[in-house]
Amino acid sequence: MSLLSELKRRNVIRMAGLYLVGAWLIVQVAGTLLPVFEAPAWVMKTLVGLMAVGFVPVLVFSWAFELTPAGLKRDADVAPEESIAPQTAHRMNRLLVAGLVLALAYFAFDKFLLGPQRARAAAEKGEKGTEAIKGGLIASVPISAKSIAVLPFENLSDDKANAYFATGMQDEILTRLAGIADLKVISRTSTEQYASHPPNLKVVAEQLGVATVLEGSVQKSEGKVRINLQLIDARTDTHLWAQKYDRELKDVFAVQSDVSEQVADALQAKLLPAESARIASVPTKNPAAYDQFLKAEYFTRQFDSNVAKDPADAVRQAANLYEAAIALDPEFALAHARLSFLKARAYWDDVGDNHKPAVIESAQAAAARALALQPDLPQAHLSMGYVHYWARRDYAAALAEFAIARAGMPNDATTVAASAYVHRRQGDLAQAALELRQAAVLDPRDTRLVRDLGDTLGYLRRYAEAETASAHSLALEPSNVESQLNLARVRKMRGDLEGSGRSLAAIPADTDPQGSVSLERFELAMAMRQPSAALAALTHATAWLTDTENNVTVPLNLLRARALAANGDATAARAAFEEALKALWALPPESRDQPAAQANLAVAFAGLGQKDDALRAARRATELLPRSKDEMDGSFYFARLAKLEAQVGETEPALEHIEELLAAPAGYEVSAASLRTDPVWDPIRKDPRFEALASGAAKLADAKP
Repeated sequence: MSLLSELKRRNVIRMAGLYLVGAWLIVQVAGTLLPVFEAPAWVMKTLVGLMAVGFVPVLVFSWAFELTPAGLKRDADVAPEESIAPQTAHRMNRLLVAGLVLALAYFAFDKFLLGPQRARAAAEKGEKGTEAIKGGLIASVPISAKSIAVLPFENLSDDKANAYFATGMQDEILTRLAGIADLKVISRTSTEQYASHPPNLKVVAEQLGVATVLEGSVQKSEGKVRINLQLIDARTDTHLWAQKYDRELKDVFAVQSDVSEQVADALQAKLLPAESARIASVPTKNPAAYDQFLKAEYFTRQFDSNVAKDPADAVRQAANLYEAAIALDPEFALAHARLSFLKARAYWDDVGDNHKPAVIESAQAAAARALALQPDLPQAHLSMGYVHYWARRDYAAALAEFAIARAGMPNDATTVAASAYVHRRQGDLAQAALELRQAAVLDPRDTRLVRDLGDTLGYLRRYAEAETASAHSLALEPSNVESQLNLARVRKMRGDLEGSGRSLAAIPADTDPQGSVSLERFELAMAMRQPSAALAALTHATAWLTDTENNVTVPLNLLRARALAANGDATAARAAFEEALKALWALPPESRDQPAAQANLAVAFAGLGQKDDALRAARRATELLPRSKDEMDGSFYFARLAKLEAQVGETEPALEHIEELLAAPAGYEVSAASLRTDPVWDPIRKDPRFEALASGAAKLADAKP
């Protein structure tokens, strides 16, 4: 008999078909179920390997043996009259058909049911592969072979309180790698969202836009540390380098330097002399000081990422720990630099009792001390830049410091973003948007960066792009209130008032940080000419509400007065205006002579019919913070002045100021839609010049892509 005929007689071909169909089904089902149980990648690889290895033995077995009524026998021992191979063939044919039907059914189930569900889940989590924000839209970015993400190191210490140490090791190695210009290094904000050893490294790498991943574990005990690290090419799941270190705590810097050099060598990155020097540098020779520093960094990260339950307490603990580290080693330049950043940020954010001259002077002194100790320390230049920005609004000095910091930390997203935030204040929002996109490439999972990009595009009145960026920010973190508020603001200024309402409705009723959600709901209801709804939005609000976009607090009674006046209840409105005025006059003199308080006083005076006092206060606000000093917040007060002028009958100045705002990046203050719908412009709405301005703004809006 021919070989083919013999293969058919012995049912070898049928067995091959059955095996392949069955193996395919097993692998497909496993591919669906294993991720649900977070099985490591090797389980799937082992299963596929076993299926492949088993194929040939099954065929050999089918050739050599035959199933008979008396059981399995060697084919050579079965007489022709005893063979039931034809009957077995019929059964195998039926099994093969059944298997094919199952395979087709599963294929359809996966394609039309599971596939769309996976796509929706990926979209909801913001899993956009190698995507980054560009122009407010999603665009593909090529993955460089010299790109790396350092995942959180696993804490294997018996004392779980040592988690800060494992985090510190990861952060220090990441910082050293970020100083290598020839690499692309993903920032910690994005990498900290993953497990130490995620089950699917390829997916993680695609989400972060990198080719390689560094995993590790840290065990600290009794003055010693064990660190296990492995560098993996996520595209092929191959190990490029691995090393175990058993060291005294005093030798951890040598480990950090060696790891950075080994990783750079494995990725064939070119090191400049200055980069090699930074990698080999030792921030302090005092292990106890370094331990205090790492603990301080833990609290600073909580505060800086807005996850601290009590920001003021986090600032206090971090400052005490930095100062303890400095007491142990007065020449610890990095500790001085980070203490400066902490204090400057607390001053800018007005956390606790930190917005006072002594705090910012201390921040400046700490940055100056760090630079005196180590003039080329990037973190010291970054901190000094923020002192110039947050305390002095000296933008030129801030940008000069940020440029030096970026040269030393070319892969640091926070340094790139720092320049963007200064450019926003200077009015160069197009440059700021470009820099925020660059930062987002280095930190693709950072909600704040994408949200701020959307915010920036909104100021430029590129509302469609702003809405896309805001939606992407929400996809990264669906529960983020600031992102939801940004999306609501964009939609409102775009004229989609109902869409803005849907965004606000998505925020849980019991979520109202600093009254910001209640305030936005109030302003939307007023824009929709629904004063009763505006009053309802204030039902559970606190005595003061915060406009987080402009960092302005507003007394509750001032808002109530506006809504009552719009509702026609003049008596109740006047009483509320008087209560608001009392609250504002009760502020300390230095607080009352701030732009926010002056803008609030202007509204209260206007509500009480005191026109001259209202105009004086509104103008004072613009003098305290003019647009030339801060284009973003300055435009806010400039718009408040224009709106007040429209309300009290100063038509010509109001029209001139509207015209200036339309020519400026003030997209959250005046837009074509807000000119058309906002009741605040009703007193001048029929003025021919106002009609011309509104018409021109509408044409420009229509002309934008």
